[in-house]
Formats: sequence, structure tokens, C-alpha cells
Amino acid sequence: MHGFETWNLEFIDKQYQLWKKTPEALPRDWQIFFTGFDLSCDAPPASEEGDCTEDQSLRQTRVEALTYRYRDLGHLLSCLDPLVACPTDHPLLSPDAFGLSADDLERSFYTNLFPGKRQAALRDIIKALKETYCRSIGVEYMHLQDPGERQWLQSQMEPMRNRPNFSAAEKRRILEKLHHCNEFEAFLNKQYPGQTRFSLEGADVVIPVLDFLLSLAAENGCKEVILGMAHRGRLNVQANVLHKSYEDIFCEFEGTYNPADAVGTGDVKYHKGYIADIVTSAGKNLRVALISNPSHLETVDPVVQGCARARQEMRTDDASEHRVIPLLLHGDAAFAGQGVVAEVLNMSQLEGYRTGGTLHIVINNQIGYTTLPEDARSTRYSTDVAKMLMVPIFHVHGENPEAALHVIRIACDYRMRFAKDVVVDIVCFRRYGHNEGDEPYFTQPGMYDRIKDRSPLARIYEAQLLQDGIIRREEIDAVTSGIAQCLDLGHQSAKKATCQLPPALFFENWDTYHGRFSHGPIPTGVKMKQLVLLSEKVNAVPPDFAVHPKLQRVMDRRKDILAAKDGVDWAFAETLAFASLLTDGVPIRLSGQDCRRGTFSQRHSYLTDIHSGNQFVPLNHLSDTQAPFSCFNSLLSEAGVLGFEYGYALARPECLTLWEAQFGDFINNAQSIVDLYIASGESKWQRLCGLVLLLPHGMEGMGPEHSSARPERFLQLCADENLLVCQPTTPAQYFHLLRRQAKASFRKPLVVLTPKSLMRHPKVVSSFSDMSNSGFQAVLDDPKPSADATHLLFCSGKIFYELLAEREKSAHHNLDIIRIEQLYPFPEAELKKILAKYPNAVSRHWVQDEPENMGAWFFIRHRLQAIVNDKVGYIGRKPSPSPATGLPPVYRKEQAAILKAVTNLGR
Repeated sequence: MHGFETWNLEFIDKQYQLWKKTPEALPRDWQIFFTGFDLSCDAPPASEEGDCTEDQSLRQTRVEALTYRYRDLGHLLSCLDPLVACPTDHPLLSPDAFGLSADDLERSFYTNLFPGKRQAALRDIIKALKETYCRSIGVEYMHLQDPGERQWLQSQMEPMRNRPNFSAAEKRRILEKLHHCNEFEAFLNKQYPGQTRFSLEGADVVIPVLDFLLSLAAENGCKEVILGMAHRGRLNVQANVLHKSYEDIFCEFEGTYNPADAVGTGDVKYHKGYIADIVTSAGKNLRVALISNPSHLETVDPVVQGCARARQEMRTDDASEHRVIPLLLHGDAAFAGQGVVAEVLNMSQLEGYRTGGTLHIVINNQIGYTTLPEDARSTRYSTDVAKMLMVPIFHVHGENPEAALHVIRIACDYRMRFAKDVVVDIVCFRRYGHNEGDEPYFTQPGMYDRIKDRSPLARIYEAQLLQDGIIRREEIDAVTSGIAQCLDLGHQSAKKATCQLPPALFFENWDTYHGRFSHGPIPTGVKMKQLVLLSEKVNAVPPDFAVHPKLQRVMDRRKDILAAKDGVDWAFAETLAFASLLTDGVPIRLSGQDCRRGTFSQRHSYLTDIHSGNQFVPLNHLSDTQAPFSCFNSLLSEAGVLGFEYGYALARPECLTLWEAQFGDFINNAQSIVDLYIASGESKWQRLCGLVLLLPHGMEGMGPEHSSARPERFLQLCADENLLVCQPTTPAQYFHLLRRQAKASFRKPLVVLTPKSLMRHPKVVSSFSDMSNSGFQAVLDDPKPSADATHLLFCSGKIFYELLAEREKSAHHNLDIIRIEQLYPFPEAELKKILAKYPNAVSRHWVQDEPENMGAWFFIRHRLQAIVNDKVGYIGRKPSPSPATGLPPVYRKEQAAILKAVTNLGR
């Protein structure tokens, strides 16, 4: 369906008459269209209508079309921008566009806009529609396909003409919160002129909006809000919504902390998170967790979603989505410009990622840094991307606080009723530049001429309340003087010689975990009897369940392995690791593109009946007391999904949370999440995380985008034991590595460079005894070590098996191969212990199949040389700007050259 201007009104009337008789005869969009008119309610019974002429019926249809258009496009006439005059008319909303004349304005038509009244003059109908949709609130909701949702929204807006209705006490609280906002910013501007703080001034209404929203959420049964927001107004929100003490905030400006108390590198004050237990204006208890956010603004969106999902799943009640609500504050330019926004919106109704609806508030500055909207987006509104969800979008005048709170009430009720996202676009402005050191007159002189003389919103609103007799001047003075006194006291306390660093508070379920990596062994073996039992369980299916014949053969082979207790391949070892953890009470969440089956058709964690299509998950049928196993095929996103899983792991340290890339190379599309959160979160924000990244890696002739998980990038990010980077080469090693990640009392992100072809390599197998004994080994000695070896090769990953085969082929008996399974933290002690067995070594080489400027070589070279106190040579591909060739013959030639260089050692 297209705009009304292209429609033939006579055709519409014929469709309407057909709809009244046989609705199913029309296409679905026409059925929705006429249902949206609510004509079945408006149209009078035949006895009332009498013999209606064709002309009267056509006029009635035109009025309904005009009504529909106001509901659909009335926002084009709404008064939203504090800086420009309000629009007065629009050709698409003119009665003339529908063939209605001036005489028709006085005629009566059927309508449901007036409760208790069946008919009204067209003039009154248009007036009611303008009051509802063209004042300080513009609404986009007619794109919703569910008639029930549209009718519910109409019921919230049309009877009261979409006008706020607040008590005197509520209005006084709005004013108080506006003064808190304004006085806080004015105080900072006076005491710390020029210091960057990303002032909220110009968007002051956000503070009473959040105060009201949190109260509404708590009244609806919400217990936790997971909040994500950019820099603008972050300090004001912490002070005046989350009640962080003025002293703590001023200490961050003073910077008089004792360096000895610092943990990590820290971050600027407007990036940091905060967690608060507040009491709302109605006396309800509510926890609000503000998630730390770097300068890449919208990257926090999926983190908030993952954190909210985790907190919901930790609750035991059926209404968990009502108990925990994600709330996101966006900038207009970022909401329109950042692709991760669309990725997160796309998650909202997906099984593995839904959170029951997110409340989105756009702080619409009408500018991004120095870029105007016409240079920043190709759409009318910054919120247009949200239309993909078929959810309502409210636009509201940023200097009409009562209208803003009215919209927030509808938005909150919609979210709680329909469990869907909702967007509120607060059109405001930015009083200063991008930050307090910026000069906006350089680029937007006209806009800032209009801004410079505008009174603060607190002054505008107080004048309105004074005029209405709702508040007295002395009451206002008492409020502002009280705020000033509190600010002064906090400032004086912060000026003391040394401020105390506030504790990095977070959820209580983190209390038993720490960030000190254990270099000692962590026993992760599972008793043989338990492994046998688990093997039987994970290969059992219901008797009437029809497994695909090829998959049945895989399961039959596993039964043979069970009988021999040997020959466990990679996927089977992973399944046993998962099963053993689940029966130990450790919940597991795994997500990624096609991860239920596995990119290489190796996992098959969800079995599908080939006849019925029903699914069966053996890992959820191990015992009555086991923890749950969740595995989700993700949307085709890397940054969004990895951010989500980071947020999930951030909130649930007791859960083994894993994200698997379809190919390790696809981490390229999520590098920002790695850099901004996973690698640096502990240092910047003191936030631990045990997320596991499974990245298929290996040079196997599959081309430049299906070869490398970019281990060099992860290794470059390694410092202060912030990451675990491992490349296990046996199924048992992988088994123990996963169990160590879940069983250890420390939490660190784990990057696992997983194999591809090795998943089915005949030599890449382990026995049950390998999984029963000991634990993960950071270094593996040669399978057949020789004290007489004169040449030592160090390597990691797939190349080991090629070196082993080449040694057997060439009978190079004086060459031993040492595998470094954990690249970071570098296993210096373990490596020294193994090297002591080789007193006769005269040459040492690092071998890799990645290009020289990639892989682990640059990271590991100096560490190896420091241990052996000698030069370490390099064998591998030459430097390259691309990870791998896309030509199979070239790949084979390069690989053969590596193996030839090895066989030539000492000859």
C-alpha cells in the first residue's frame, strides 16, 4: 500500500463495501486498513442509516480516509522542535486532498473520536484529530500490522486528545527534578569550566522523564532496570536519578585519588557504569544498573540486552520479562548512523535474544558533533530504522515536560502489555558544543544564535506553574537553595587532600569470583564411570524419534568409542565437557551462526526428527537435577551477537557462556566489541567476564576469509593477564579447557582457536583416560621425546600434525616438536620445565603456517628467546597483507615449502 495521494477514492469505497460483506475476500493489508478505521464500530446499523445515498457513503469513506491519514501522518504537523516555529498545515492532511469541500466542514459524519457521541461535524473531527496528533506529540503507529495494538494505542490517545493529565504533586516533582538537573550542570560549569562533562543542558527533560519512567516500571512489577546510555547527561543521570553522591562525582573532577589505590588503567568519568538501589517516588524499591560504555556509543546496546536477558533468566518467576527491563538512551545521530542499532532491533523478537521489549529514548540534539541531520541520514527522522520492528514511535517536544511524561507512560504501558520495543524521540537541543571545550558557532551559527538566549527549562516550567497557582515562589526558592547547599557540601568534601576510590559495585552473584589468574594446575578430570554414563546419555534418543541416517551412523560410531573408551573426536569431547558441567550444575549458553548443528556439521546439539521436524536435545535429558543447556542459531550478526553474549556473561559468572564464529575470520566484524569490552573491560571498569570465544582457525586452502581468526590481534591486546588465548590440539585438551573455564574461581575471557579439518583427523582423538586424569596443559611435549634431539620446533595448532607426519615420512629422528597450547598468559614455567629435557638442542625454531606478520610469531619470539637465552628461528610464510591465498595450488606450494624447510634442518 502506498500514500493516499495515489489512491482512487471511489475504488476505496468499493473495497470498503466489499470488506463489510466479506472481509476475507480482500488482501490482508486491506483488511488491516479497514479494521484500523474501526469502521465496524463507527458505521450505524441499517435501521439508523436508512437508505444512504451513494454520495453520502462516498463522503463518509472520505472522512474515514482523512481520519486514517491524521493517525498515519499527523506527526508531520506536530510541534516538536523548540528552536523553530510550529508547522500550520500540510497538503497531505488537507480536506481538499480527499475531495471534501468547505461545505462538508459543517456536515455531520459518523466517528468514534467523541465518547458517547456517534456523529460530529467534520470541523470538530479535524480539530480533535489535530489536538490528538498535531500538538507537542507526534506518533507513528499506523505501520503496526496488529490491529489490536493500533486500537489499544488509539484508546490511550484519542479520548483525552493525547493530553497529559498530572496532579499538582506530580507537576511539582517534575519541576523539582528539572531544578536538580539545571543546578547540577550550572554548578559544574562554574566550578570546573572547560572540563569535559557532556552536559545535559538543552535536554533537561530527560531527568524527570527517567524519574517518572522508573517509578512507572516499579509500579508495574519491575525489580531491575538495565540501563545503557551515551555520554551526554551521564553524570546528571547518576546524580539525580541514581542518586550517586555529589562528593563521589566531584572527586572524579578533582582527580585527587591515591594512585596506589587504583586498579587497572581506569576510564574517563562519563564512560563509567554505576549500580544503584533506589526508592521511587511511589516508595517502590528498584535496582538500576548503568552499564559502562566507551565512546563507540551504540556498542552498549547489545551488551545491555545480554545483561538483561541473563538477569531475567536468573529469576524463577514466570513474569521475568516484567521484572527486568532494558532501557537504552540514544543520541539521534548515533541511532540513525550505527549499524549495531539495526542488529539489536532485529534481536528483539528472536528466541535466543528477546528481552520482552526495550524502552528506547532518543535524546535528539538535532546534530551529531558538528554534522546536521541532512548530512547524517537519508530519512526524515533519526528513528526511522525502528520501523522495521512494527513498533510505535513517539516524537515529543523537548521543552514540554508534561507531554514527555505522558508519552513515557504510554510507552511503558505498551512495553508491559505487548512485550515489544517502543521508541520515544525527545526533540531538544544541545546548549553547548559537542563537549564543553567545543565552539559550535564555527559550524552552526544560526542554530546557536537561537539557543544562546533560551532560558533553562526549569525556569520556563516554573513560570507556567506559578501562573497556574500550583506552586509559590518561596517553595521554588527553598528547593533551589537546598540543592545548592547539597552541591556545596559535596564539593567541599571532594576538595579534601585525597579522595577515596569508590568500590566497583556490581551484582552480588560475582562475590565468589575474582580476577587473579591461577598459573597452577586446576583439576578438571571426570571419573571414568561418569564419562561412560554421560556418553550413553548424550547418544540416546526417544524410541519413536527418527534421526537422519547419516547422523545415526555418527551416533553409532560414538557407541563403538564408548565400548573401547578410546578414539574420542573433537565434537564428542566437547559434548562430554558440556554434559559433565551440566550435571555438576553449571548452566551453559552457546550461540552463533548455525551453531546448533555446527559450521562443520560436527555438533548436532539439537536433533531433528526427519518425519515430524520435532527437535530433541540430549544435553537437556541427562538428569533431573542438571543445569539447563541453551544453544541458539544467531542472526547473521557478529558485533551485535558478541556484544549480547558479553553482556550475558557479564551478569552470569556461574554460567559457561560461549559465542562461536562461523569462521574465525568473522571476528573482523566484531573487533570493536573485543577491543572496547572483552579485552579492556577489567582494566577500564573493573568488570570481570568469563565469556568464551570459539574461533575456527587454520590455513587449509580455503582462502583469505576462511582461514585466520587473527590470533595476532588478540595477542597484541594481551596484557596484565586480561585474556586467555589458547589453541588446543587434542580433544582432551579442549575438554579440560572448557571445564577449567567453568570450574575455576577466576573469570577471564577465553579465546579458543578451534580446528576445522582436525575435527575429523584420524590422529586428533583422545581416550576416556585422557579426560579422566589431570587437567589442561599449557604446553605439550613431543609425543615421543628424545633427550638426544638437536633440533627443537615450537608450534601451536594444526601445523603440529603436519610436522609430525613430515617427521615420520623423512625419518628426521633428531627433531622434537613442542606444542604451546596456551599462548597467553604465556606458560613460561611449564616451558622451562620441558626444555630442561633437551640439553643437546643446538637449534630452535618457531613454526607457523600463518604469514610472518600474523599468527603468534611476533608475540612469542622475544619470550622464547628469553627462555632459551639464544636466537629462535622462524619457519613459515613470508609477510603478507592478506591472511591467505585464495588459489589452492599456491596454498599447497607454500605449505610444502614450510615442511621442506623443517626437513632441511641440520642437513
